[in-house]
Amino acid sequence: MTVFSFTSGVILGLVLTVLAVGAAPDESLITHVPGFDGTLPSNHHAGYVAIEGNPGKKNLFYYFIVSERNPSKDPVVLWLNGGPGCSSFDGFVYEHGPFNFQAGESNGSLPILQLNPFSWSKVSNTIYLDSPCGVGLSYSEDPRNYVTGDLQTASDTHAFLLEWFELYPEFLSNPFYISGESYAGVYVPTLASKVVKGIKQGEKPHINFKGYLIGNGIADDEYDGNGYVPFIFGMALISMDIFEDCQATCKGKFYDPPNDRCRKNILKAYAALTGLNMYDILEPCYRYPDSKAMSLPFGLRQLGVTEKPLYTRKRMFGYGSQLWLSEQENTVTSSLQQAKAFHIPCINDDFATAWLNDEAVREAIHAAPASVAGPWEICATRVRLNYTIDTGSMIPYHKSLISEGYRALIFSGDHDSVVPYTGTQAWTRSLGYKIVDEWRSWISNEQVAGYLQGYDHNLTFLTIKGAGHMVPQYKPQESLDFYTRWLDEKPI
Repeated sequence: MTVFSFTSGVILGLVLTVLAVGAAPDESLITHVPGFDGTLPSNHHAGYVAIEGNPGKKNLFYYFIVSERNPSKDPVVLWLNGGPGCSSFDGFVYEHGPFNFQAGESNGSLPILQLNPFSWSKVSNTIYLDSPCGVGLSYSEDPRNYVTGDLQTASDTHAFLLEWFELYPEFLSNPFYISGESYAGVYVPTLASKVVKGIKQGEKPHINFKGYLIGNGIADDEYDGNGYVPFIFGMALISMDIFEDCQATCKGKFYDPPNDRCRKNILKAYAALTGLNMYDILEPCYRYPDSKAMSLPFGLRQLGVTEKPLYTRKRMFGYGSQLWLSEQENTVTSSLQQAKAFHIPCINDDFATAWLNDEAVREAIHAAPASVAGPWEICATRVRLNYTIDTGSMIPYHKSLISEGYRALIFSGDHDSVVPYTGTQAWTRSLGYKIVDEWRSWISNEQVAGYLQGYDHNLTFLTIKGAGHMVPQYKPQESLDFYTRWLDEKPI
């Protein structure tokens, strides 16, 4: 196996074997972080793991933070952002990473970094992985490796994990969890299934896999889609008249309208939401100055109103997969295919873009320069245009994993309309497990922070009050609270 790091733009290759490695590779250690003036509270490592591509190699970039609490005992947690095709540095920069980012002292200067008191690395050894190949700082010398899908992504990430644990064998005995949000509702269970299969087949190194957690993740077309209209009515975004018309004509089939009257009523409901920040209905919608695009719900894809659909396949949830409405033409278009610079509707990604496209930052974190890996963007166009959805409902994956004893925490920011909690609550309930912890509030900082329902077989559904799609971004303290208690197997 070969691990690559970049120093002064030069690729350093080091061939390692399991017997030769006794600890984290020295060349992966980060000695300074541009924009941060202080001492890191724990070791940070980063670099590339090369796995087999077709043809050539796929170079997957990771950033690993050693736990600030008890590295030898604390779990190792892999974090994956969604998309598909979005960088896990979104979680690193904006959600639960080690730093909080602030504007630089002048235009064009690097963001200022300060320690994040609610970083998940306070209690876990955390891996942020840019996956699949072509996302974020991950790259291949052959662009044919950017053509991928659900199953290939799971296989590649599993291959990464086997290589990573050979590089960091001191963490093999730690409990291992897989986590993510949004389209990681597909990434996580498909990867977990690959890991479990490998364990059963005796693959080495042996991964001490214990379970997974998913935030506002997609799972099933029908459940996720049918939860939308009840959610927007419950949040006072549509009138009772509109809701009752939808109920009367759709008979609960909001995701797959059974007739034209139902279709027209759902379009009327969606029209009321134009311009809303779909990721958090309480937050303003950030708009880039050169963009006249307006955020629209995903359901329009299923209603046949797109002239140039961004995706014709189902289940394209998460960052950048929204359909946009032109204010001038009032038609849905594909902004991704029309613009080189891609921005998520309503989301400001300026800090991450400025920091990760600075060559001094890339050198410090052992990432390839832009001339090799390409510019960093929050959601990679080169992957999104070549991604195939080749899995169905995730419910069978969840049933299999949970029935085999793996722990699962399914959490939802309750003000997210991208993957609303109504659908998630419905599919977790549909699994049919016995309720062992009746619906109740949970507390953070002496306040009600949300609600949960616990099932047997170690399944928990949990909401976070007032949070949007990216839960730790909106509620960092509450997120660290439930994360810590769940990892420590304590009541939330």
